[in-house]
Amino acid sequence: MKKIIFILAILSTIVIQAQSAEARGLEIAKAAEQADLGFKSSTVHLKMILKNKNGQTSERSLTTKTLELTEDGDKSLIVFNSPKDVKGTSTLTFTHKVGSDDQWLFLPSIKRVKRISSNNKSGPFVGSEFAYEDLSSIEVEKYTYKFIEEKGELLIVEQDPVDQKSGYTRRLVTYNKNKGYRIEKVEFYDRKNALLKTLTYTGYKLYKNKFWRAATFNMINHQSNKETVLFFSNYNFDVALTEEDFTQNALIRTGS
Repeated sequence: MKKIIFILAILSTIVIQAQSAEARGLEIAKAAEQADLGFKSSTVHLKMILKNKNGQTSERSLTTKTLELTEDGDKSLIVFNSPKDVKGTSTLTFTHKVGSDDQWLFLPSIKRVKRISSNNKSGPFVGSEFAYEDLSSIEVEKYTYKFIEEKGELLIVEQDPVDQKSGYTRRLVTYNKNKGYRIEKVEFYDRKNALLKTLTYTGYKLYKNKFWRAATFNMINHQSNKETVLFFSNYNFDVALTEEDFTQNALIRTGS
């Protein structure tokens, strides 16, 4: 009888620890979301460097607009400015807290808007190491959580996508608890649970005394040995964008 009670006590402890890890992981994700609320809208210029497995590079420039929404996920519009072969290509993303996101791609060469199927969200974004699903805003409802470990000011949380059509089985996200729970690194695991990519955030600056934004995103694909680096500049949080700036007509107008 004592042995049975001892085993039950051990199992109970394991269950409590598991629940605690899930609860703490969710708590951290919510803290990160709360720390970034209130920016309303923004624009930013980017330089994209594509590096192939042989180390050869190519460069692109683009502009991103973002509209913050609290009742649902954020909206974003990305437009390529150069080089000539991709100029005018633009992507519109409506992130949803629940269910698949809506995404459209405008191709100026054929003057058509193409809806991106939720089955293709794991595909590469215009030849980069970022997938289309990586363009969505980070919403707490999109994942289940498990706290992994704490290393000084860094907190590591496993995030498992709720959407079965995601290209990832899980992500390991590193937060900085002393700097507004900003994200320092994300490790992406593919559908076979093998490490696929690592995204690191560097060169952070604080805007409006609240919003942390990294100057550089570095995405390394460990399976293809390719790399994409994004350099951010000229953040503007005073543009007062509205939902009219994030329609399919706006997508065509901006890309044309």
